[in-house]
Order: sequence, then C-alpha cells, then structure tokens
Amino acid sequence: MIDRESEPTRTSAQEQWTFSDEAEPVPPATVTLVEGASFVICDAGGDILGRGVEGLFVGDTRICSRLIVTVDDRPIEPLTVAKRSPFAATFAGRTPDRAVLVFRDIWVGRGMREDVRLRNLTDETRAVTVRVDVGTDLAELFSVKEGRTKPVLVPCGAAAASLRFEGDEGRRGLVVQASGDADAAGDGSLVWHAEIGPGKEWTACLDLAAVRGGEVVEPAHRCGEPVEEAMPTTRQVRWERRLPQLESDVPGLAAVVNQSGEDLGALRLFDPDHPDEPVIAAGAPWYMTLFGRDSLLTSWMALLIDRDLAVATVRALARLQGTRDVPETEEQPGRILHEVRFSAGPSLALADGDVYYGSVDATPLFVMLVHELWRWGLPLDELQSVLPNVDAALAWMAGPGDPDGDGYLEYQRSSPNGLVNQGWKDSHDSISFADGRLAEAPIALAEVQAYAYAAWRAGAALARATGDERAADERERRARELQERFDRDFWLPDRGAFALALDRDKRPVDAVASNMGHCLWAGIVADRDKAAAVARWLVSPEMYTGWGIRTLASSMHRYNPISYHNGSVWPHDTAICIAGLRRAGFVDEALEVARGLFAAAQASGHRLPELFAGLTADEMPVPVPYPASCPVQAWASAAPLLLVRSILALEPDVPSGRLELDPVLPAGATRLRLVDVPLGTTQVTIEVERDAVAVRGLPRGLALIRPGV
Repeated sequence: MIDRESEPTRTSAQEQWTFSDEAEPVPPATVTLVEGASFVICDAGGDILGRGVEGLFVGDTRICSRLIVTVDDRPIEPLTVAKRSPFAATFAGRTPDRAVLVFRDIWVGRGMREDVRLRNLTDETRAVTVRVDVGTDLAELFSVKEGRTKPVLVPCGAAAASLRFEGDEGRRGLVVQASGDADAAGDGSLVWHAEIGPGKEWTACLDLAAVRGGEVVEPAHRCGEPVEEAMPTTRQVRWERRLPQLESDVPGLAAVVNQSGEDLGALRLFDPDHPDEPVIAAGAPWYMTLFGRDSLLTSWMALLIDRDLAVATVRALARLQGTRDVPETEEQPGRILHEVRFSAGPSLALADGDVYYGSVDATPLFVMLVHELWRWGLPLDELQSVLPNVDAALAWMAGPGDPDGDGYLEYQRSSPNGLVNQGWKDSHDSISFADGRLAEAPIALAEVQAYAYAAWRAGAALARATGDERAADERERRARELQERFDRDFWLPDRGAFALALDRDKRPVDAVASNMGHCLWAGIVADRDKAAAVARWLVSPEMYTGWGIRTLASSMHRYNPISYHNGSVWPHDTAICIAGLRRAGFVDEALEVARGLFAAAQASGHRLPELFAGLTADEMPVPVPYPASCPVQAWASAAPLLLVRSILALEPDVPSGRLELDPVLPAGATRLRLVDVPLGTTQVTIEVERDAVAVRGLPRGLALIRPGV
C-alpha cells in the first residue's frame, strides 16, 4: 500500500509487495472463507457479483471475479448462511416464487468446489433452468486491494460442461468443470435443464481451478470425492483436536480462545517444499502469505497452544534470511524478510516467491522467538540449525541495521518503491510529532529498540548455552548500553512518556503512542517511576477507550479514531501493552484493559478483527469496525492467547528448571483451567481456583515458582 499522491506507480514485480495504507473495504455483509493461499469473498447468498473486493483468489491472483447462480433466469433470495469451517460454508436461499429451496455448499482450497442443490417444495414436477454465470479478470491482489479493476475476460474455450479463461499468454487462467449434462456457452455460462419431482432434490457440482504458469492447479476439494477426506478438512480436524482446552467462569473467554484456535488453524500455510512444517499467514484477505513481523509475533502468542507454528516459522524465515545487498528489495545480509509474495508460475512454494525485506523489527523478533522456543523447552540441539541465523541476525543489528553506529536500529528505505515506515505502524503518516509534522528518516522507533534490547539478551543466553562466553559477554554489554542510552534519549520529561521515535537529527518524536507499551513488554524500561508513568498513559482516557488502547493519544495533532495507525485500536497492540503492564507489575491496569479487549471480542462474535475504531465504549456500545480491516488476521486471532498468558503471568524457563506462574483473575471470576499446554516434551494442565494454583503433569526437574508467595 502506498500514498498514491506522493509515490510513483509500481512495476508489475513491485506490485507483489505490501505497501501500507487503507485498502478497499471488505463489506460486513460479505462472507470470507480461507484455506492456505486461497480465499473467497462472496455475498450473503454465495454469489460473487464482481463488486469491489469480491472474488476467489489463489496465490495472490483473483481467478474468479463473477460467479452467479440463477434459477429460471431469476436471482435467488438469500435466507441464511452457515459456516461449517474456516474454508467451508452452506448458503440457503429460495426462488422468488417460494417453490424451490436452493442450497449452495462451498469449499475453498487451492481453488474451489461448489455443490448446488435444489429441493422442490411443491407437489408437482418442476422443470427448471439452472444457470451459473462465470467470469474472471485475473487481477493481481493489489489491483483489487487498491480498487483498480480490469475488464472481465471472455472464455477462450467452452466445451461440454467446462469453461476455460486465459490471460498473460496462457500462463494464468481459470478452468471451470461442471458435473452432469451442463451446456457451456461462449458468454461464460453453464446451463442445466432439470426436472425435479415433488419433494425431490436435484444436484450439480462445479470445480474452479487456477491456471498458474500455464499449468492447472488441482483444487483440494473435487467433485465426486468425499469432502471429509480432503486434505484441508483432515488437517483442520487434526489441528483442532489437539488444541488445549480452556474452561473458566470469565465470561466468553472459552469461546474467544476456541475461535482463536480455529482461525489460526485456517491461516496455516503448507509450503509444498516443506509440507510438514506449516507457517502462519498474516491474515485474510490481503495477507495470505508469510510475513516476518506478523508471523513471528503470532507464533510467540500461540506458544500457549502450539509450538510447531513457531518452530516452522523460525525455520522458514531462516531459509529466506538475507544474504546479499539488493537495494530494490532492501535485502541485506542477516536481515529477516518483511513478506513473501507468490510467483506468477505454477509453484506455491515460498522459496519460489518474490521476497521484500523492508522491515526493521522482524530481525530482532526472530532472535527473540528462537530464545523463547528454548525457554519453552525445545532442546538446543533442535535449534542448532538456526543458531547461525541468530548470529547473522545479530550481526545485521550491529551492522546494516545501525548504519551510523550509534547503537540504535533505524530505517530508511533504499528503494523509492519501498515502505516509507518499516515498523509495525507502516502507513506513510504513522510516525509524527505531537504537532503533526512527519518524522524524516532515518528513524529509530522506540519499540524496535526494546526488541533489540531483548534480542541482545536472548542472543547472550543462547551463546552462553553453547559455551561461547565471549559472545555472551559482548551481547550482554550491548544490551546494557542500549538500555542506558534509550532511557536517556527517548524519555520526554515534560510529557512523562517515552518518545515514539528519534528522527534523522536524533530529535525525540514527541507524540504519545502505544509503542511504549511494547517497551514494557520487552523489558527495556528499568526505571520504576518511568514505567509507572507509561502505565498511567496507557489507561488514561486519552489512550484507553474501554475496548482497547489507541495507537495514538487523542491529544495528538494527527489523532483520528478511524485512521489506520493514528488513533485506531489494534487488538495485538493492546495485548502486547497488557503483557507489558503485567510484566512491569501493574496488575490492576493490565486486568482493566484485558477486560475491555475481552468485551470487544464478545461484541465481535468472539473474533477480534485486525483493528477497529478508537471510539470509546461510551460513544458506541459496540466496537466500530474499521472499513478495510481484515476479517481474519493472525496476530488479532492470537491476541486472546497472549491475554490468557498475561492473566496467568506464565513464564516458562525449562533450561533453568523454572515455571513461573502468578495468576490473577478478572473481578468476579474464580476459576480457570487450561488442559494440555505444550511445555518441553509433554503437556501440562494449569488449574486456578480462587487463590489455589496447581500444575499437573509438570516435567521432572521443573519447579513451579509463584513470585510473592
């Protein structure tokens, strides 16, 4: 996403990179189904009408932009829709004369399958004409995202019961195969003439397959094959069966956590080159690919329920770690990528995609996650393969990531088509002074220095564990010096807050923003009085809305409650702030904000969106959706899991033989039970009943520590 008024037009290769700004909205009345690198956005009746962002997408291309079912050339009246899984739904409707019920079963995965079922409700035989109109513009994802439409293609082939659309000289396209005795027409329609007896049903089936690199990609669900035996279904069932189970009298908590687990399962990407190591995609519909920052933070939050996602994410990012200096893609040796976009060829493998590296925080977060996996009990020998990547990441932090050698990680894009801002708030106007002036690069973000501090400490611990005392001492020295420097240079005594950033002249960017909550979480804030001041800001009316924490305080010049990064509420950001408050010892403040975020999740159907408006609970009794928010977004889905960990104050340190646990339940709650939490080589059950705490299945040699008890 780019600022279209100031940025040049991108080339086709560059269009595969994410540039952050507001996208075309996903209307709330639409239905989104997601499976791996495929997703569909359709209306409440199951139709894809060619409006806005609707369509079936495979590997960053909209392979179907129109799919409309009619009976006797009249539209179907929608009745309801039931989502059967993250990638499957049944739509129920009826004909305008109320004589025929119409069911549409849709399954998404490497394409799409649709079953159409008609039931005659009358006592007479009905002769009906069923028509499916199909079209595609083969638009790239970012063309759709930015509202740049293309003309719909005319079929290049219409044989018996099949249609074929081609573009890009046959390298991309759509193949539609219908069951039964359908007639295919050159206008892109499939037609059945059916007779349905009294009370009887008639069925037909469609397969929609993408053409990539001139090759047809076989859909995961095929007509005539049992859908329950398809790979996406069996994978999702296995995933959900082994998820930890939560029981609690915290209102809505169990439902929210269950929804988190289901959504994270659907957001897994199965790389054909590494099918047994699924990674987490950033979100649907726009970010169904591997991201550095998003995938790392999501995997961290999800450690409470699954360790494999984090292991696979670390390994995938290690394989794609930068090795060269390439200004166009901002690759540098040791740098962890920002995102991968799928190639235009037949492969959906990450290694065959286009990689962009313009992220300043993914690299320290990578080091942090490797260390956190070790703390959760992954043996060091299983991490051995990525330890050289940790060394390379830390070398980037000490070298290209700190170009002027002042000890701070900072960014300035090396390509005119790269991201202007390269932290998590990556829209063009997200880093500003209190008076609204935009900061100029190179920029050193507050939370990135906190991540760097945690990464140096993590790198020191890993070096010491492998016997490299010299490297450990050097990394600990860097962490200490960074902490001291940060405390001096970022603190704003007149505001009682940490600056959002330092600009190119090393001036503090004095806007008050949520980023300083991340500083509490990463542990760089050593001064208790300054931590208390940060806590006061986070729960102040200027920042806390009753639903979550605003990205920018309402007293700042650029504050806008329905902006992307200047006053909206992002659940993952709020969850990290809550974790920071709890780590710093501000329990009441953490519980109050957690209460608000849980309430937001309940009011949003137990699923937190990517972001919502920064309006207060007094202004609106429900969270106000942000128009372009992703309906299913990885770190938003994982945020409730970090909240549970924060409530429990759960801190494993298996190498040291410690499991810290200091639960404090929200007001009115008395119990919480979490079964089968992965820890070390086993699973444990955590039980909290008022003041009593028990951990069952604790591995031998691991002691339960309750601070203050």
